[in-house]
Amino acid sequence: MTTSTGAPAAPRIPEAVHRRRWAILGVLMLSLLIVVLDNSILNVAIKTISTPDPVGLGATQSELEWAINSYTLVFAGLLFTAGLLGDRLGRKKMLLFGLAVFGIGSALAAESGSPVQLIIFRALMGLGSAFVMPATLAILMNVFERDEQPKAIGIWAGGVGLAIAIGPITGGVLLDHFWWGSVFLINVPIVIIAIALMSFLVPDSRDPKPGRIDLVGVLLSVVGLVLLVYGIIKGGQLADFTDPAVLATAGAGLVVLIGFVFYEKRSDHPSIDVTYFKNKVFSAAISAIALVFFALMGVTFFSVFYTQSVRGYSPLQTGLLMLPLAAAQIIFSPRARLVVERFGNKAVCTGGLLIVAAMLAAFMILDQDTPIWLLEVIFFLMGTGMAHIMTPTSVVIMQALPREKAGSASALSNTFRQVGGALGIAVLGSVLSSAYRSGIEDKLGLLPPGLRHTAGESIEATLGVAAKLGPKGQALVGPAQDSFLDAMHTTALCGAVVALIGAVVVALFLPGKSPAEVKPQADEPVSATIGTD
Repeated sequence: MTTSTGAPAAPRIPEAVHRRRWAILGVLMLSLLIVVLDNSILNVAIKTISTPDPVGLGATQSELEWAINSYTLVFAGLLFTAGLLGDRLGRKKMLLFGLAVFGIGSALAAESGSPVQLIIFRALMGLGSAFVMPATLAILMNVFERDEQPKAIGIWAGGVGLAIAIGPITGGVLLDHFWWGSVFLINVPIVIIAIALMSFLVPDSRDPKPGRIDLVGVLLSVVGLVLLVYGIIKGGQLADFTDPAVLATAGAGLVVLIGFVFYEKRSDHPSIDVTYFKNKVFSAAISAIALVFFALMGVTFFSVFYTQSVRGYSPLQTGLLMLPLAAAQIIFSPRARLVVERFGNKAVCTGGLLIVAAMLAAFMILDQDTPIWLLEVIFFLMGTGMAHIMTPTSVVIMQALPREKAGSASALSNTFRQVGGALGIAVLGSVLSSAYRSGIEDKLGLLPPGLRHTAGESIEATLGVAAKLGPKGQALVGPAQDSFLDAMHTTALCGAVVALIGAVVVALFLPGKSPAEVKPQADEPVSATIGTD
């Protein structure tokens, strides 16, 4: 790395830390692994958990969504606060705390005796994850020199793909041999290993000039995000975003967040300088991440039911079918920076979003007899598109803010990612549920009135009722699968439209040049803020 005069630039990272930077990245990826692994494992366990006792918990469609969304609600609501605390109190401390809480929550979730207990312990896991996710990327930014950051972030993003690959396969193997709780218990040994390695490998770092903690801002951000995400989730559950309770809750969340913005603009010690969002590049990159996860979380949710309930694959087979999605991210995420260097952020991210949109639309050609290799091609190309969005936008976001604010930048990025994912599950889940009910309700006329509403909730609910009816219920299986396919096609089209909107946003506002030209707003040495322990 050189200065503008051609002379070598003074190193910003202590030599002891610089020497072990790749080992540190490995430990950070292990920490990230458990957060992503948990969600990808749960995806293949959804059907098993919905099965009545003793195989599963007999969770309803609504309880399944809450098992996913209780985690998301706490995670999204506290991400920003966790990032701020990491900047002020030390990112390593917050990361160790988050891992410990996540491990405890995982052990308790594995022993859940009811869907309600599972929902509560998943929320505890979300609390731990909120302190893990922003700290990993923030520490990364403080152990790599600026010229190596794009490569490191690419490998970090590839780790997400690795977790996506390992999760469903691990979940499938566990569900084939053990009870459903094993998909959570597997997190515990990983947490123990990560804490042990982190304790002596990873240095601590913090903002050298943190100022006073903005308690009012923290409170407003938590309340606003929780209300907004809860309203989104509730709207998805009711399949009606015009419901007064939904509008009131989500509206209150938006009002509180608007109040947060106005308060931060006037505060002399703000949690986040909201003027960062005046940077169109920064705002477009964050929006792109949110829209990608909107589409991804929605398609992941319904594709599991397609492979298991319609095509009849086991959880392990479903995990293996998702391998191409993960493999593409592992292959291309670390290399995306090279494509950006040649073509620029605008072209690469726009192209990535167009590929994602096209693959979502391609779900409309899938039916009960479609050759399964077509699904594999769709997953691979979707992972390829995502790899060329996540790495460049993450680099843009992290390099657009001062390095000492890395925790806040990472938390903002992950907050928008989680809110986008919650929206994806809620909105696309609502579309799927409404479309399915509309398609199946006229086929349920022969059922007793008390069973009609239950059977119309989801394809799993319909198949469950059909199984209880014995031979008479077999007449419902075909219509249930046909109705689900129609609903999936409608939902996939909605996801494709969202991805297209994202493509327009990045095409308009992301720069065409290398993200290295997006200058941070402060560039002073940070060696004094990084320990070498």
